[in-house]
Amino acid sequence: MNLFKNIYGDKALWAAIALLALISFLPVYSASGNLANVVGNGTAIGHLAKHGFLLLMGFAIMYGVHKIPTHFFRGLSLIGLPLVVLLLIFTLAQGSTIGGANAARWIKIPFTSIGFQPSTLAMVVLMVYVARYLSKIKDQSVRFSESIVPLWLPIFTVVALVFPANFSTAAIMFAMAMMLCFLGGYPFKYLAGIALTAAVLVALFVVTAKAFPGLFPNRVDTWMSRIDTYSSSEVTEADYQVERAKIAIATGGVFGLGAGKSVMKNFLPQSSSDFIFAIIIEEYGLFGGFLILGIYLFMLIRIVVIANGSPTYFGKLLAVGVGLPIIFQAFINMGVAVSLLPVTGQTLPLISSGGTAIWMTCLALGIILSASTKNNVEQEQPIAEDETNPLEILSEQL
Repeated sequence: MNLFKNIYGDKALWAAIALLALISFLPVYSASGNLANVVGNGTAIGHLAKHGFLLLMGFAIMYGVHKIPTHFFRGLSLIGLPLVVLLLIFTLAQGSTIGGANAARWIKIPFTSIGFQPSTLAMVVLMVYVARYLSKIKDQSVRFSESIVPLWLPIFTVVALVFPANFSTAAIMFAMAMMLCFLGGYPFKYLAGIALTAAVLVALFVVTAKAFPGLFPNRVDTWMSRIDTYSSSEVTEADYQVERAKIAIATGGVFGLGAGKSVMKNFLPQSSSDFIFAIIIEEYGLFGGFLILGIYLFMLIRIVVIANGSPTYFGKLLAVGVGLPIIFQAFINMGVAVSLLPVTGQTLPLISSGGTAIWMTCLALGIILSASTKNNVEQEQPIAEDETNPLEILSEQL
């Protein structure tokens, strides 16, 4: 088929992505019964169709992005970063609430009922921007004062705009940016100081929010409640979803109850998104759980291979920067489902049903596949590294 002839990049990564997407349909259809039968929100077929549409659009995004020469992302990050900041400001200013708690995370895509979470786009754009900056200062003597405005100001700005409404995403974003800086050769002594500064700022934020509850929108009480619930040995009403996830996992055993036979999907909140891994284990057992884990580990290996094989320093940092957050998020989701971590609200990439987070995951994967394209000997027209790119010229001047 002509379509497959035009697909470049790491074929093994393509296969892992497609396998995860195909696997997702059965648990999403099964778990959506909770929304249809218990909550009364639509039908299982309707939710499955929506999931299929989001995946289809996501693969279209991934296909289009993987055709873009890698070095073009340098300049695109300069355009994308201010747009992301404006989106985050607009989203935070909405002050929408869910159950009385601030949850200013989503904006509606015009003329549709689909919600868009700008923080997911911010993660990708910020990591590309950091990779661009680190590749630009490669082999240079780094002075902290010179990196405050071009590097740390954008990082802290984006993280600060996400933080009040979504602590877990902000924490992942900051941790991944720090990790990329470390891998990119940024001096460790400066990173240690940045980490300490961030910890102090978080503590001040929490203290201020507790002392003046109505001063600004935040979810500090929700964060504290989740941490208390996780560390407490008492079973309270607040941790009922964790308890039901444990029951689902214990019921699954080694081989599970079978496709569509989950019982806890009717009692477990967010069974088709945040806790879908528990439903997978209940229906397909430890075998299914380890299969999903194995696919993500395989993707991690391919990301490392792609980064190692990239002929440019920017390509190496780009593949790691946008790839590791996907794997990290998957591990967090699975860790929450098996009670190793407190509840965070992170979905399972490419498997959980939901909104446009699937598109942003596919965007990131498309960038990784673009970085791997130059390593594909079957590509008929390899991308020249010195190809003219007006955006890259602009980025070098800034």
